[in-house]
Amino acid sequence: MIRRASLVLVGALMGATAMSVLYSAGIPAQAAGTSTYKELSIFGDVFERVRAQYVTPPDEEKLVENAINGMLTSLDPHSTYMNAKDAADMQTQTRGEFGGIGIEVTMEEELVKVITPIDDTPGSKAGILAGDFISEIDGESVRGLKLEEAVEKMRGAVNTPIKLTILRKGADKPIELSIVREIIPIRAVKSRVEGDVGYLRVISFTEKTYDDLEAAILKIQKEVPADKLKGFVLDLRLNPGGLLDQAIYVSDAFLERGEVVSTRSRDPEDTRRFNASAGDLTDGKPLVVLVNGGSASASEIVAGALQDLKRATVLGTRSFGKGSVQTIIPMGEKGALRLTTALYYTPSGRSIQGTGIEPDIKVEQPLPEELQGKVRAEGESALKGHIKGQNESEEGSGSVAYVPPEAKDDVQLNYALDLLRGAKTDPSFPADPAKAVVAK
Repeated sequence: MIRRASLVLVGALMGATAMSVLYSAGIPAQAAGTSTYKELSIFGDVFERVRAQYVTPPDEEKLVENAINGMLTSLDPHSTYMNAKDAADMQTQTRGEFGGIGIEVTMEEELVKVITPIDDTPGSKAGILAGDFISEIDGESVRGLKLEEAVEKMRGAVNTPIKLTILRKGADKPIELSIVREIIPIRAVKSRVEGDVGYLRVISFTEKTYDDLEAAILKIQKEVPADKLKGFVLDLRLNPGGLLDQAIYVSDAFLERGEVVSTRSRDPEDTRRFNASAGDLTDGKPLVVLVNGGSASASEIVAGALQDLKRATVLGTRSFGKGSVQTIIPMGEKGALRLTTALYYTPSGRSIQGTGIEPDIKVEQPLPEELQGKVRAEGESALKGHIKGQNESEEGSGSVAYVPPEAKDDVQLNYALDLLRGAKTDPSFPADPAKAVVAK
């Protein structure tokens, strides 16, 4: 199945939401009326008053940026202005690679804790180990920094050096390391074999997602003979989105034909339809898709397509419910404008804006005792100023977004595995495992 590059993307937002994005060099606009220009002159007068008379000299660039964002956020939660740095960061995320040293980290006791070094990266080659604590970055203490601030300091231009001070259990003194940054690919898909079932977790939709998915499926097929392989679990939980074209390709990976998604703007004639091409990478093996309140936008496109086309059983809890499309309009060195311009629809013609994807089989994931009362359901319908979906009801969208770190505690995953193996039955699942299509 051959894929080609596309300018259509879904860029992730912070938190449990995401967006569909279409890069645009510019969009023709109608001229504003006379009254509108009078209002703009008032804005100019206010800006000059603040600039000249505020008690302390204001940051003029910030004033303008905040004014623009105030205008955009009055429209909906996903329309924003990105300054040059934010726009560059978004492009880095969607490319699926960055300049860095290649370690997965978290924050613990005000220090950066290494979860794992990524194989064959500068970090692993330098001897960084899982469990190490980073206390200093280029001579500056990490105490008082947020995790994202520490990560930003460790990233940088390729072939530039970085000095880390490592605290390691059992070491009698701090370890000083000098490491040269390289291009670090971000793994978009993680996979493993669960006995006789292939497990595919799509972390985000970057430029590398389809290729990673294809490689993961081939690896599983080599490990488990076709006559033994019961099917696949496609885990989209906690996936906030990514590139739209990759969401289409991921859906297409399991489909032979049919419409994957359509987008519709305020002009009824401006409708775009995206269709699957022939070639199911899994050879029609049964498929279960996992979703929860952290599954948004691109994840919902995939789940909705596979559900509507009766290719998969969707299992878990209601997804986030973000069904709007944003257009990214580059503004040169000044950054980019992210503006909501359309809604997307699943193959059956339903909008999931404010409603989310309702799973075929609802399976709640119990929260551990320490998280009970601290984690609440989140969804598009709860966002202030969100666009009300045509199917939105009092029930709203979203659910608790939690996945246990250990597979043995993952109720939703284990239910899916039992379903594929025939240990659990449901009317939505085919009685004959040889039947490729999982019917709703």
